[in-house]
Amino acid sequence: MKVEWIVVGALETNCYLVYSEDTSECVIVDPGAEPDKIVQGIKSRHLKPTAIINTHGHVDHVGANKPIKEEFDVPLCIHKSDLKLLQNALQSAFGLMIGAKKSPLPDRYLKEGDTIELGASHLEVLHTPGHSPGSISLLGNGFVLSGDALFRGGVGRTDLPGGSWDKLRESINSKILSLPPNTLVLPGHGPSTRVSVEKGSNPYLK
Repeated sequence: MKVEWIVVGALETNCYLVYSEDTSECVIVDPGAEPDKIVQGIKSRHLKPTAIINTHGHVDHVGANKPIKEEFDVPLCIHKSDLKLLQNALQSAFGLMIGAKKSPLPDRYLKEGDTIELGASHLEVLHTPGHSPGSISLLGNGFVLSGDALFRGGVGRTDLPGGSWDKLRESINSKILSLPPNTLVLPGHGPSTRVSVEKGSNPYLK
């Protein structure tokens, strides 16, 4: 399994392409904006999308769901607890600024322990609420896509509707920092990090 990312939109969201090197099957994680850029990235790599996954329902992570789904005709997946956020994403003025489109309804609701198959490999769903009620992370072989739960040297906001600092801290400690120390953390914004680095130096987790 291989992971590459495309930075999109004014908030520089990391849209991840997770794919099987054997079959070229690909999931598109958090297409937040700039659908043409994402489509080009997929086609230039000769990938075969099988699903769109939103780590949560904020507009900068779902703003390009509609054109990406129309382009590839694949199921849209999100945790059910973020359905309301997904449906109301365009109420934010920021959505207009990044050219977001109203998202289609999900085809599949993801929950803790679900798996997404990619050739002979798979991603495991970790429910990591706190930034939003339905935030998820995606665990692969040696890496975790942490959405907006954990960043390098930071954590997700909890002052938005549905946010909870207590839940976020619990999610990070029990689901992400409990992974092997060398696990690569791939966040929703900004550069990658390692579990060991965040355990040792993240000022929000002291």
